[in-house]
Amino acid sequence: MTEIDAVRLNFNPASLVALNVILALVLFGVALDMKWSDFTSIRTAPRATLIGLLGQFLLLPAVAYLLARILQPPPSVALGMILVSACPGGNISNFLTHFARGNTALSITISAFSTLGSLFFTPFNLSFWGGLDPGTRQILHDVALSPIEVLVAIVFLLGIPAALGMAVAHRWPAAAARAHKPFKFLSLVVFGLFIVGALAANWAYFIRYVGHVVMVVFLMNGLGLLVGYWSARLAGLPERDRRAVSIEVGIQNSGFGLVLVFNFFEGLGGMAIVAAWWGIWHIVSGLVLATWWRRRTAPVPATAT
Repeated sequence: MTEIDAVRLNFNPASLVALNVILALVLFGVALDMKWSDFTSIRTAPRATLIGLLGQFLLLPAVAYLLARILQPPPSVALGMILVSACPGGNISNFLTHFARGNTALSITISAFSTLGSLFFTPFNLSFWGGLDPGTRQILHDVALSPIEVLVAIVFLLGIPAALGMAVAHRWPAAAARAHKPFKFLSLVVFGLFIVGALAANWAYFIRYVGHVVMVVFLMNGLGLLVGYWSARLAGLPERDRRAVSIEVGIQNSGFGLVLVFNFFEGLGGMAIVAAWWGIWHIVSGLVLATWWRRRTAPVPATAT
């Protein structure tokens, strides 16, 4: 065990409850703009959607595990990499895809199924890949982590708020349409301020140890974007679909990962710092990549795949 593996960030039970409530509100706000058609639209692009989901829930966790085995970071950092890779897509992936002139409809479809699929695949990937390495397996053993416990937590933190948001949008579409943008903006701002406050309370730890995770996050994020793009390209998808799949695979909901770190790992330093730095870095890398794509010649519109 290294020094960073012994670090526990300062986070009291009341703060944890507040963080869970705020995350639930964020997901409720996001779901106000989700429609049942986001799921049924898989019929128009089944292959592209499947490629995106395989990249997100199979290829990226495998890449995170292999990268951890090659780089041999401290066990808590390695488990943080696996945890973030096992999270559903990030909240800004649809915006980035649209800005990059990608297939926004496909991005929304993958995001919808990613949110649903994370109920099973997040605890499965965390348990499976985390259990393969002796160091990360020991952490899972020490906290007596049960995939069922993670599943239950995800249902309450993500599944129920998302289902309620979609139900409200279905029952009162006009009101949901009016409330979506301000509610989503306000909840994301509050969530962001809360995370900033949590970082400020642990700033000394963050500054001291962030250097341990900069390179692994940079490599994992870059590989995630590449894996998404090239898996879509090898599958013969058009350029706009490749961009959507790339962003969906490479942009993860690290804020959700941070919530899981505090819920199940008592703010374990290496895991928390990976999730926190990922949340900063993937916005930077996503905007840079989307801007580069946007400035290129507009691709031919995607076809149903």
